Amino acid sequence: MDFDKKLHQLNDRLNYIRDVFTGKQEENIRLLESKLNELMLREKHLSASEQQAAAATVDDLFDFVERKLEEDLTPMDRVRIVRHSQRVCLRDVLENVYDNYTEIGGKDENSIDPSMLIARAYITRRSGKKVYHQPVMVIGQEKGHGEEFRNGGSVKPWGNAKALHYMKVAETENIPIHTYVFTPGSYPVEDAPGAAQQIARNLYEMAGLRVPVVAVFSEGGSGGAEAIGLADTRLMLSHGYYSVISPEGAAAIEGRLKEGQRATPELIEKCARQLRITAADNRRMGYIDHVIDEPPLGARPYHYDFFRSLRQEVIRATDEVVLGVKGFAPFRAMALRRRHGKKGVTPDFDNIYVRWNLSSNARDRLVMKRHRKFRRLSRQACLDRRAVHRRIWEWGYDLGWDVYSYFKYDLWRKHQQRIVYAVEEVDAEARVLMNRLLSPWRKLSGSLPGSGKPAEDKEKELTMLSQWDQEDQRNGEWRYVSPRAKEDRTITCPNADSHGCLDLWAPDLFGEFAGVCNYCGHHFPMESKWFVHNIFDNGSVFEFNSELEAANPLGFEGLDVKLDQAKQKTGQKSGCVTFEARLDNIKIVVAMLTAPFRGGSVGAAEGEKFIRAAERAKKKRFPFLAYVHGTAGIRIQEGTNGVIQMPRCTMAVRRYIEEGGLYLVVYDTNSYAGPLASFLGCSPYQFAIRSANIGFAGRGVIKETTGMDIPPDYHNAFKALSRGHIQGIWDRREARQNLRQALLTMGGRNLYYR
Repeated sequence: MDFDKKLHQLNDRLNYIRDVFTGKQEENIRLLESKLNELMLREKHLSASEQQAAAATVDDLFDFVERKLEEDLTPMDRVRIVRHSQRVCLRDVLENVYDNYTEIGGKDENSIDPSMLIARAYITRRSGKKVYHQPVMVIGQEKGHGEEFRNGGSVKPWGNAKALHYMKVAETENIPIHTYVFTPGSYPVEDAPGAAQQIARNLYEMAGLRVPVVAVFSEGGSGGAEAIGLADTRLMLSHGYYSVISPEGAAAIEGRLKEGQRATPELIEKCARQLRITAADNRRMGYIDHVIDEPPLGARPYHYDFFRSLRQEVIRATDEVVLGVKGFAPFRAMALRRRHGKKGVTPDFDNIYVRWNLSSNARDRLVMKRHRKFRRLSRQACLDRRAVHRRIWEWGYDLGWDVYSYFKYDLWRKHQQRIVYAVEEVDAEARVLMNRLLSPWRKLSGSLPGSGKPAEDKEKELTMLSQWDQEDQRNGEWRYVSPRAKEDRTITCPNADSHGCLDLWAPDLFGEFAGVCNYCGHHFPMESKWFVHNIFDNGSVFEFNSELEAANPLGFEGLDVKLDQAKQKTGQKSGCVTFEARLDNIKIVVAMLTAPFRGGSVGAAEGEKFIRAAERAKKKRFPFLAYVHGTAGIRIQEGTNGVIQMPRCTMAVRRYIEEGGLYLVVYDTNSYAGPLASFLGCSPYQFAIRSANIGFAGRGVIKETTGMDIPPDYHNAFKALSRGHIQGIWDRREARQNLRQALLTMGGRNLYYR
């Protein structure tokens, strides 16, 4: 029976090697196949002991070939390894890494989303003769071993919502969270909550979790990975990959493939190599803290030594996070930092006890340390061409605002508010008392002839809430007019067949009508300059951080040329423009993603500029507006340097909001993918110009990944409003008035929450 099991295992290993090296390593595969067939033919003529010896010999040959093949692995080979059904899954980890666990929130296919597995587990440790059971919340995507109902680890929005719920439970119970990232990406549906909405919510909440979070990456696909990947320590399995997009997706974009076309294997291999997706690449760039070694060709369920190593690493990582924010523990910290003891033996962390519960002050330090860690990431991935004297001047400028804000808001305003609150309370009580004392006199004076307002005025007050004031409108007299208004031709509205719209003359449409069909209200795309010059007060726009420049940190082939073309075409150095402005003398900081620069895609430069804009708004106590003229998502050619902007920018927004800031987002034209699923989607106040399309993935991507045919209006602003993603839809011609109204009503008199 043991011999039959061994044969079955060897056959599985052979199939595994075939699948990983499809079309390659044929000579080694034929050698293993012949030796295995030879063993199967001889088994009937061998005694039990001879069978075991022969099987051991073939097993040794498999080990030798696997070690040899390990040296020739390409990045795409590693992708096939993590996708294979024999790859370790989260259930294997729970069974072999933790001492006991209970799965919660569902069971197998009987779950709100079988792709997301939650378990309450514990790890047993010893200190002398005492035994400690340390609880932990384990959260991760579950692929199983070819279980179709798991959807390949592609989590739906409600699966991510379930994960967030139990993260908050762990925070309440003050226990660490261990997340395991086994996903090719999130399932791109927009049913409420939409994929982008929920990922943004997860990122926002994870940025402020007051318990240690350790993430282990095996397959980290873009936004799906970030939904549970924002952690204090990020570990990665040595055969895993972590990327902004799959190699096939990158190849489809780079090859400009049309629907139904497939990229060549050579192009896919090239993109996998250029994206720098491996564990070693991500460790070198600083996005992973430590790489966990796996057996040759990747960990499978029977590699028990690997599970022991993984257990030691997650314990060590959790201990380091805790000791990093606790008080006095120098000797334990020293022991944990020593990865290898004498003769290369790893210390047994099961026998070094660290209490994982944190005090309130330690939890505050934990969150601050997490923010600082992510703030430092990817700074090297963009170009900063400022002269030294300019950097010194701006450093002094920021320092001056820090000091000014501290004395004005943190020191003086705090005491001033207490006095104001006390005066307001006394004043309110006094007014109630005076009203009661003067009530008899008012009744008497009101009954006298000729008192009170005319009946006509009373009727007006009852029937009219507000009156349209034409003087407040532009009446077509815009400060900036689109260059298309100079074209002497007619434009046909896309809704002409359904709404009967007449043809529009270009000078009227793009001039007086601001790109809006005056028959049906359809919004044609307009330049970002239209928004800048026609929304804000004349002469009030002041750009800052313009020197930060989009770069090619991975040396991706062809990107330098494309960036140079975009810079020449737009006159910008990146896809994000940051500036201060005034709207009816209301001061505001704006970060604008512009579609003409590489589709408004976000890379390291755009993320850094957005963060600096949020920090500037926080220092100056100004409202912060993100105007999305258009964004295609994260810039795939920057790889992880791009996708890391999702948690980085979300943390900056969270810090700003927690300080009392008013953060608004306005979408125009097309807004998709990573930015929407993070620092844009986490705003409590999101609005859209009527022309906007808003969603996690475009129709083509949804069709390719899910097979679903979605209607053409699936992403339009009205659908986004019905799903609760945005809070209102604006006509472009009324954007200035609506933005002013939003600032005054949502920000209050001081344009700040608190």
